[in-house]
This record gives sequence, structure tokens and C-alpha cells, in this order.
Amino acid sequence: MNYKLLIAINSVLLTFSSWCFSLEIQSQWIQGGLILGKTTPSHKIDFLGKAVRVNSQGDFVVGLGRDAKPSVSLTETSASGEVITHTFSVKQRTYNEQKIIGVPQKTVNVPESALTRIRKEVLATKAARKIDSQRQDFSQVFSWPAKGIISGVYGSRRVYNGVPKRPHFGVDVAAPQGTSVVAPASGVITLVHNNMYFSGGTVIMDHGHGVSSTFIHLHKAHVVVGDYVEQGQLIAEIGSTGRSTGPHLDWRMNWFNQRLDPQLLMSSLPLPLSK
Repeated sequence: MNYKLLIAINSVLLTFSSWCFSLEIQSQWIQGGLILGKTTPSHKIDFLGKAVRVNSQGDFVVGLGRDAKPSVSLTETSASGEVITHTFSVKQRTYNEQKIIGVPQKTVNVPESALTRIRKEVLATKAARKIDSQRQDFSQVFSWPAKGIISGVYGSRRVYNGVPKRPHFGVDVAAPQGTSVVAPASGVITLVHNNMYFSGGTVIMDHGHGVSSTFIHLHKAHVVVGDYVEQGQLIAEIGSTGRSTGPHLDWRMNWFNQRLDPQLLMSSLPLPLSK
């Protein structure tokens, strides 16, 4: 056997394999992060048990939830069926927790009479967030959807009477009722509801590839389902509907069922309102 020839062949194969599976990640792996990536257009990507859409240029996007584990894996499959698993370290975060004692139970607990309504609204919201369109709007540089003051952050949680409640999955921008809410990136409106039990006036927008924005506690919507809106276009007005203690916009983002932190996409705080 010609060992020199064998070594040369193996070297070529390793180089070819490395070239075949070139994967570019353009974002930080962090809890709550939106991760942009690029691969060979003919390759398949799987992440968190889901087949990921890859466009004709090889661009794709995935997302990490609030409690993503310290290590995650992404599987890439070539057109010829070769498989490689990429493993990434995920930056872990510390979230604010506020303990409140003496809150009346009727304020904390949901009445039995509201459960049917809540289940119906949850199903409608989940359906809007399952949409996997070919849109590429997620690749835009996002901008703040409203002017105001940050009054609530992603990941924080309140503990009422010793019982932890669900974490906050958005970023709150406090401003007077009627303040304009504009599209942070272009997209198509997939849900409009005037008064959900928890979120009040609610609008959901599809940015493509499973990435969506949700705007809640709205006073009034200026769009209907099916509307295409461009970045910066008016979509709603800030309100205090649903379970809200004052007028503000709660902006949430998802990659399918993964809850993202919109503030990670921002390079600065929202602009203050003009006096």
C-alpha cells in the first residue's frame, strides 16, 4: 500500500469536508438572542428539533429562549447526505426578580370563568407565531417601534406571595396613551385583536423564517390581518389594555416558540418623546 498516497487522499478529503460544511454565524449565542447564519444554499439545517428554512443565498435564522442551556447543537446536512453537528456555547444571563408580599389572591389568580377565553386567545397567538414564510425582513436592522422610557425588561419575573409567576418576555416602553407604534422592521400583519384577556389590544407581525414581533396593551390598531407594512409605518397606538398598570408598549419577539429579547437587537435606548 502506498501510504504517502493514502495520506494525501485523506488530506484532500478532510479539506473537502471542511469546505463542504463551512458555516458562518453572524450573531452572538446568548439567551434571548436572534442568531443569523449562512451556509451552502443546498444544505439543510436543523436546530432544537426543527427543520430551519434556508434561502437561495444560504441565509438562515434561529433563536434562543430565555433559559437556553449553556451549550446548544445545530445539525447541518449536505446535499449528498453528509451530516455534521456544530456545537456552540451560549452566554448565560442573570434576570431581575421582584418579590411582592400581600397581594390579594384575586389579583394574582385567573378566575375560572376566563379560562375558556384565555385558551382560545393563546391558540390564536401560537398559530400566528408558527408561520414560516419566505420573507427576509428579519435581516433588516431593527429600530424602536415607539418613543418613550424603558419601564420593563426581558426575562424579569415577579414573585407574588411567594409564588413565582411567568417571566416577562418583552421590553416595555412607557409613553402616554395614543403615542404612535411603528413597525420596527417590515413585515405582514398576521393577527389583530382588540382586547385579549392578558395582553389587551394585540398585533402580531411576521418578519419571515419564523421571526415575529408582537405588540400588546394597545389602545388602537391601524392595521388589519394581511397588511404589508414597511419599517417605520404606523401600525398602532400605545394604550393600557389587558393586564396593565399604565400606558406602555410591550414589544415581544419570537423565533417560533422561542422567546427573544428585542433589546438585544438595539444599539441604543428608544428616543424620548418630544416635549
